[in-house]
Amino acid sequence: MKRDGRKLDHQTLETIRFMAVERVREGESPSAVIASYGFSRTTIYKWLGVASKPGVGVRGLASRSTPGRPRRLTPRQEQQVFRWINGNDPRQYGLDFGLWTRKVVADLIQRKFDIRFGLTAVGELLAKLNLTPQKPLQRAYQRDPEAIEKWRRETYPGIAREADVQGGEVFFWDESGFRADAVHGRTWGLKGQTPVVERPGQRQSVSAASAVNAKGAFWYCTYEGGLTGELFIELLRKMMRHRSKPIHLVIDSLPAHKTTAVKRYVESTKGRLTLHFLPGYAPELNPDELVWSHVKRTGVSRTPLRKGESLLEKIEAQLDEIKKAPKLVRSFFRAPSVAYISDW
Repeated sequence: MKRDGRKLDHQTLETIRFMAVERVREGESPSAVIASYGFSRTTIYKWLGVASKPGVGVRGLASRSTPGRPRRLTPRQEQQVFRWINGNDPRQYGLDFGLWTRKVVADLIQRKFDIRFGLTAVGELLAKLNLTPQKPLQRAYQRDPEAIEKWRRETYPGIAREADVQGGEVFFWDESGFRADAVHGRTWGLKGQTPVVERPGQRQSVSAASAVNAKGAFWYCTYEGGLTGELFIELLRKMMRHRSKPIHLVIDSLPAHKTTAVKRYVESTKGRLTLHFLPGYAPELNPDELVWSHVKRTGVSRTPLRKGESLLEKIEAQLDEIKKAPKLVRSFFRAPSVAYISDW
């Protein structure tokens, strides 16, 4: 029976080589010796050839260490690659592309370390560094990180303290639009055959504004068309109706929120309503954004309108359910992006 020497460990093979050559030198037939070990007949002659070399002898039959593929980067260089990628943008290093790909990483390694890496090797390195391909969150380049940090640490705590002294409440306000033909999320289907989801052919759209606070209070109102300063005032009037406590309303810097007419209306409330503006391009600071995310993930997008159904009625019904669920409303304030609201 033939034996595959590749399945034996190095030490065992070394011992067999030494014993086989010694047996031949003591007078046994090479073919008989190698047959007793189950190896190919020609193998013994290779061993005998090595052992007969001047200055080498049987030492040439000893096993040699096989360290494997040498390390391409030192541990320090690997950690440098991690620091390049983690939380940073390739354009910071003079590269043209704004997303990290294996090719971009390979180009940067070659530029910095003068070491050429293949795409497979880069993938193995990234996996070793616990870096995985992910869909990035998008942030406007006009964002002001200092203004955002100041809002979290100073501005909002000041608003909350002022409302507390006045016996008032802090609400966060936002608007959103809905369309009956919008489909959010994914569905399963056979590979290569895009699934078909039926939706109403007639286009229906509706806009809505809402305000939410950390204690679970929720207010909403639907309207048609885009928001103007006059419409914003009308919505504010509806929100303020029958309220006895001063309201500190946190909103974004939409032009309709900052018209002269809006300022005059706020002044006319004589302190019952105060507007505070979030830093620009930082929607994640507003928990009311999470309300709209919830509505779009669980509402009409998941159960498209059927013939004869009204988008307005379905949106209002869902918003009314949120209003009756203060526990759900409070849960929006537990998201990490708005944790500053309860931390002050």
